[in-house]
Amino acid sequence: MDGRSVVMVLFCLIGLTCAEKVKFVDCGSVSGKVISVDINPCNSLPCQLQKGKSYSVNVTFISTVESQTSTAVVHGIIAGVPVPFPVPIKDGCNSGIQCPIQKQYTYNYKTELPVKLEYPEINVTVKWELKDDDKKDLFCIMFPVRIVKAV
Repeated sequence: MDGRSVVMVLFCLIGLTCAEKVKFVDCGSVSGKVISVDINPCNSLPCQLQKGKSYSVNVTFISTVESQTSTAVVHGIIAGVPVPFPVPIKDGCNSGIQCPIQKQYTYNYKTELPVKLEYPEINVTVKWELKDDDKKDLFCIMFPVRIVKAV
């Protein structure tokens, strides 16, 4: 095996150990279909999110509509109550999606999920929506996470 092959194998193994395909529930994707959700780093499910760190989130979806814009809306569901969860970039067109969004195209929405130090150490369900021009969900996903203390 030559040097380039070894490097490629190592990168693949690193990717496999750092990212976990997240088991999600579709909570009403009206204007699209979710293919996969990845959080990095995430070594086990539910993902253990350390306070004070930031995690990359990648949602691959197919749009079933055309839209000039896309806006992220994120909530943490705690004891059945949706609590707004701020994300650094709400504009999906600045998060890996080239706008305008076209019908039947596959997109990779990529953003960062910062976990603030003041968040409590709890299990929480994340509800992540990306809305189109008409405020309909290009995707709506829910997945469980555990917020843990910083190491």
